[in-house]
Amino acid sequence: MRIIFSSTPAHGHLMPLLPLARAFRDRGDDVAVLASAAFGPMLDAERLPLLAIGPEMPDLLAEGARRAGADDPTAPSPAVAAEVFAGARIDLSADAAIAAAREFRPDVIVAEATDYVGPFVAAALEVPYAKHALGPLIPAEFTDVFDAVAERAYKDRGMAMPTPAWYVDPCPEVLQGSGWQPPQGHLPLRAEAHRGPAATDGPATPATLAVRTRPKVLLSFGTHFGTPALLRPIIEALAPLADLVVGLGLTATAADYSDGFDHVEFVGFIPLAELLDGVDLVVTHGGAGTTLGTLSHGLPMVVVPQGADQFIQAGAVSGARLGAAVLPPAGPEAVAQAVTDVLGNAEYRENARRAAEQITAMPSAREVADRLAAALA
Repeated sequence: MRIIFSSTPAHGHLMPLLPLARAFRDRGDDVAVLASAAFGPMLDAERLPLLAIGPEMPDLLAEGARRAGADDPTAPSPAVAAEVFAGARIDLSADAAIAAAREFRPDVIVAEATDYVGPFVAAALEVPYAKHALGPLIPAEFTDVFDAVAERAYKDRGMAMPTPAWYVDPCPEVLQGSGWQPPQGHLPLRAEAHRGPAATDGPATPATLAVRTRPKVLLSFGTHFGTPALLRPIIEALAPLADLVVGLGLTATAADYSDGFDHVEFVGFIPLAELLDGVDLVVTHGGAGTTLGTLSHGLPMVVVPQGADQFIQAGAVSGARLGAAVLPPAGPEAVAQAVTDVLGNAEYRENARRAAEQITAMPSAREVADRLAAALA
């Protein structure tokens, strides 16, 4: 088989596709990834060819904000998000994507949930596509606007927007909202924390509270949201309460915190799976990949959303009693209080352990790859 994985040019959107992409690669299928050129080094390490197309995310954000007449492209506005993910991205990427895909000749395209270029290519090449969810179902107040913007681009080119044949879903039911119903073609997929290309597959082991004088807390705001200006006050509030591991992502280095902190370890951008062992709680911005990866290890969370879809994950985590949400404008003191509350209540740990069991029971990436291959045979 020949499979293209298509993603918005952002780590948090591309990395959740990697387990299934690896599974197809390891089956011996031909796999390629449709994304921007910046992801070449990461995909080279994964032994996954890149079909480099389109602008990088900062350019898309700027263009989306310009088209929507907004000042802040990261604010969770349906109009801005629709221009970033559907309008601007299709206009600036689709022609190059179609040309690259036509040369690759895919049998199927797997597109992450906010990627509108992959489905556009599938329609142009008349091949089926699978939508790959990132987390809980995105509310219709966003997707309806996304679809309306995308439909204009299809109409301009004399095409109709395709319906996904499959909905690959790594989100356990415990995180879905009340009344949620599986979409047509629903294929559950076992979520896993992002790991490096050399790591081996294996079921997640739910963590237990370690016996120590101080709890151990991971503070991770993903690849791009963890700026020193945001993290420093939170670190200062949490350092008296716990031993901290601070994931620096791609926005900072340990030198940005050169004045030193007691009980704090700073680590650069490394896979989440390498940071979770021995941790009692994760304080996070609530990116879908971080949220599901944390739950796959049976760990409770304090979610401090900053933008994008993070408010969806924050509400889901809080609603399911898997942790607490600290919403703006609440400050570092509120984060510290939430950490104290979650660590002090065994209900959160028990609920997170049950969520990990639910995730472990979901089909593996290899099983999902086999099912998709059988459906296309």
